Amino acid sequence: MKRLFSSFCVLATIAVASLSAQGWAQNQSQNQSQNQSIVVASTTSTQDSGLFGYLLPIVRQKTGIEVKVLAQGTGQALDTARRGDADVVFVHAKSAEEKFLAEGFGVKRYPVMYNDFVVVGPKEDPAGIKGKDVLTALQTIKTKAAPFVSRGDRSGTHIAELKLWNEAGIDIAKDHGSWYKEIGQGMGPALNMASASNAYVLTDRGTWLAFQNRGDLAILVEGDKRLFNQYGVMLVNPAKHPTVKADAGQRFIDWLVSPEGQSVIAGYKINGQQLFYPNANDPNA
Repeated sequence: MKRLFSSFCVLATIAVASLSAQGWAQNQSQNQSQNQSIVVASTTSTQDSGLFGYLLPIVRQKTGIEVKVLAQGTGQALDTARRGDADVVFVHAKSAEEKFLAEGFGVKRYPVMYNDFVVVGPKEDPAGIKGKDVLTALQTIKTKAAPFVSRGDRSGTHIAELKLWNEAGIDIAKDHGSWYKEIGQGMGPALNMASASNAYVLTDRGTWLAFQNRGDLAILVEGDKRLFNQYGVMLVNPAKHPTVKADAGQRFIDWLVSPEGQSVIAGYKINGQQLFYPNANDPNA
């Protein structure tokens, strides 16, 4: 009887230990799964163009990482990262990105891809800017007081627009009338307003290609080297914010700039047109 009881105790101990081990393994698995989820603060253009809808299921399949995107203007995305509310930032304003790094909020900037900006407007082109270089086009729009929609949201596109006005010799903050409308919203709403009011607007080509509500809008100015649009990605500095999921965030970045990730980005097309061009290996990007 004693021997039977002793054997029962041993078996019970083994069973408890097994259950404990299973529970520990399950907790570890859950923790690991949670660690595979990251927040990426990015631009409205990567969202509105449909790139993330195409890209993130592939990222999950290839890396196991679940990505939650906060789609904001570049300025807002960088501020979100400064507060530690994102693990990775993926934006398109190199000067603002370099400032972010200099402040110690980012670990390293990686170029990922590029496309270009275009100026779209009414097909009948009342200001007569079609085919002009972008600076002449902006000067013409101002001279003729043609309706122009500005995002006005500190996004990468807004930063690029302000830079172009400046290069055109126009201080748009001081020298504009009712023809210039700042809306403080993303690229989609800006295009919608331009479509509804037959106005001109600067947009990234990716969002334009994905935009369905074009109305009478058409591309009027393109191909100017000043319209180049570079995207970069950075891990938020865990030394500033210990809650940053540095391992998963860096693996996401590493995949984006890997040959496989770059090939996947190049494969994103709408109606046969490529939206983004990978250039992670360009040291000057």
